[in-house]
Amino acid sequence: MNRWEELTGGVSGEDYAARFAALAGSGRDVHGEARLCAALVPDGARVLDAGCGTGRVMIRLAELGYDCVGVDVDASMLAVARRQAPELPWVQADLASFEPAVSGVAAGFDLVVAAGNIFPLLAAGTEAVVVGRLAAALCPGGLMVAGFGLDEAHLPVPPGISLAEYDAYCAGAGLVFVDRFSTWDADPYEGGGYAVSVHRAGGS
Repeated sequence: MNRWEELTGGVSGEDYAARFAALAGSGRDVHGEARLCAALVPDGARVLDAGCGTGRVMIRLAELGYDCVGVDVDASMLAVARRQAPELPWVQADLASFEPAVSGVAAGFDLVVAAGNIFPLLAAGTEAVVVGRLAAALCPGGLMVAGFGLDEAHLPVPPGISLAEYDAYCAGAGLVFVDRFSTWDADPYEGGGYAVSVHRAGGS
């Protein structure tokens, strides 16, 4: 069981969606992740939303014309995503064992996005495996973008992965560091409790 399932019991989809709907209704911008992704890859690029949850990021990217696939282990989150966008491909799978071909999905994504504290909420000890799985889903030169909290102020669980560890896992999977931001609005990272990291697959 991963930390997310331990935290929520796998039944938090409706509550999670309602929280972001309330934020959007109050005028808050809830599309920063999609906006950054769209700035990194060309129109129509293939995007894998790893840990897609209720589909907030992926649905917005699809609206912008990107070819998207979402994968998540939480059935309650995917139920919301499928209800909101039944025409899009949603895959239930654990990222630690995710293989696109097994799920009927072609690999060779231009971008993999992992938003929403995906890496700190993985089962302890699976972080390197997940990085490797996601890196393998990229096309040569494809990008992996992951944003997650680094301290208790930015996480619902005790911190589980440092930037140094994450960078090491990426290097081990053949990914090269490109850039790091402090927000999804691409503000420069100068330390702090939240980071958005961009790494590139080799071959381009």
